[in-house]
Amino acid sequence: MKRIIIYTLLASAVSGIISCGENGKKPDAAQNDSDTSITSLVTGKYFDSCITILASDEFEGRKPFTSGEEKTVSYLETQYKNLGLQPGNGNSYFQEVPMVEITSQPSDKYSISGAKGKVELKYLDDFVAATRRIQDQVKIENAEMVFAGYGIVAPEFGWNDYAGLDVKGKVVLVLVNDPGFFDSSLFKGRTMTYYGRWTYKFEEAARQGAAGIIIIHDDKPASYGWNVVRGSWSKSRLYLQAEDNNMSRAAMEGWITMPSAKKIFTLAGIPDTLMKAAGKKNFKAVPLGLKSSVIINSTFKKSTSKNVLALLPGTEQKDEYIIYTAHWDHFGKGEPVNGDSIYNGAADNASGTAALLEIANAFTQLKEKPKRSVLFLSVTAEEQGLLGSEYYAKHPVYPSEKTVADINIDVLQPFGKMKDIVVVGKGQSELDEYIEAAAKKQGRYTRGEPDPSGGWYFRSDHFNFAKIGIPSLYVENGSVSVEHGEEWGEAQKEKYNNERYHSPGDEYNKSWDLSGIIDDMRLLFDVGYRLSNEKSFPGWKPGSEFKAIREK
Repeated sequence: MKRIIIYTLLASAVSGIISCGENGKKPDAAQNDSDTSITSLVTGKYFDSCITILASDEFEGRKPFTSGEEKTVSYLETQYKNLGLQPGNGNSYFQEVPMVEITSQPSDKYSISGAKGKVELKYLDDFVAATRRIQDQVKIENAEMVFAGYGIVAPEFGWNDYAGLDVKGKVVLVLVNDPGFFDSSLFKGRTMTYYGRWTYKFEEAARQGAAGIIIIHDDKPASYGWNVVRGSWSKSRLYLQAEDNNMSRAAMEGWITMPSAKKIFTLAGIPDTLMKAAGKKNFKAVPLGLKSSVIINSTFKKSTSKNVLALLPGTEQKDEYIIYTAHWDHFGKGEPVNGDSIYNGAADNASGTAALLEIANAFTQLKEKPKRSVLFLSVTAEEQGLLGSEYYAKHPVYPSEKTVADINIDVLQPFGKMKDIVVVGKGQSELDEYIEAAAKKQGRYTRGEPDPSGGWYFRSDHFNFAKIGIPSLYVENGSVSVEHGEEWGEAQKEKYNNERYHSPGDEYNKSWDLSGIIDDMRLLFDVGYRLSNEKSFPGWKPGSEFKAIREK
């Protein structure tokens, strides 16, 4: 019966007959200029209704290029229209994002042979692999294997794993993260640099001319389990279209498990302690004396996905912009878990998408509209590599030099009220002070992410704005529960990461405790409201790698 009720609500919402929440109606709180009454415009009612629809099975996991995308972007357009917001891209609420969908199917076995025998790795259990090349088939045939440490070239840290190494036509085996994870004197210590991201490692291997690049997965430095890798790589993947059809990329990009890596080292007659040695300065890459073979068959289609943009024009400084971002996409349908194949993505990121609508509604209820313009940007394909925000950053609808800040919302958690709020990348920009001031009004405090080794600052859409110099704020759920304490709060996060993150278990139900989510939405509304009425631009702090980009 519940499914039928949700479907009826869905059909009406998408057709524009009704809207989620109470947009167009004044909340109970009186509207005056006090901070408390302004932030109380965020009630959570709009959020609750929207996430119920966005995370429902009928939206099929909101994967780009599917009917789930069509339903999602149509729904968002309807909601933004009903809020009275203007189209954010000329006369359109959409920005087309040209992408290619590639479905890669590797051989069942990845064969690695040497003088002492052969190792055959099993697809999904031991390895995953794909190609970005627009080809029906790519072959890795008896390609030499080289262990290249962390696969990093970082002149500012005096590090070059490819020094004196020719990897053309070879398969490069590298470690996840960067050396600072294990040695605090290297790089930025436990705070992962961009060199530690898997995306960088694939890019660098391609620049070096490698035929293939394989990352050795390790739970702790990766900050997620093999199940996440397996789940993400068992489906088709999306990429921005490239003029060269991605022929400049390595033919194969993939991962192997740590036990598989140890088998490879044993076959090569090399102790696996070499992996530890790779974390020392002046480490030299080691040829493994092995040959590897795998075939990847692919199907592909080029199409366009959509970013959804809605604008609230400013009253005085219309040509200056505050951007709120959240990605609307998730993984669609994939490998079944306990009989469920729909990856609903309720927390990740129907929650952020619904929060954008809640905050947009609050802005429209202000008696005095903001002086600066506010853009609500629901981006596509974050789960495929931050593609929607990357495309916007490369093709901005509004000038980047006139964009004051980006406030990104990615995963809000139903764990109740928290004493703290986590600022990812704390210390990067002056937006730290804005969120600290907003938190103080709620009797809360801010702190940096407890485990910066996970590279979280590079793992959501704000990063693409930072890369073009726009100060960007991204917060995560706190851990110090008002009711249950910190140990309980940490346990809830761990449970989510282990049981629901990027799995069909990330579903929404009406038992969610929204009190903490409402607090977080009010914080972010408060920050955006303050920025929208100022004349100054927040800057990057000394030492930030993005400071020079903005100043230029």
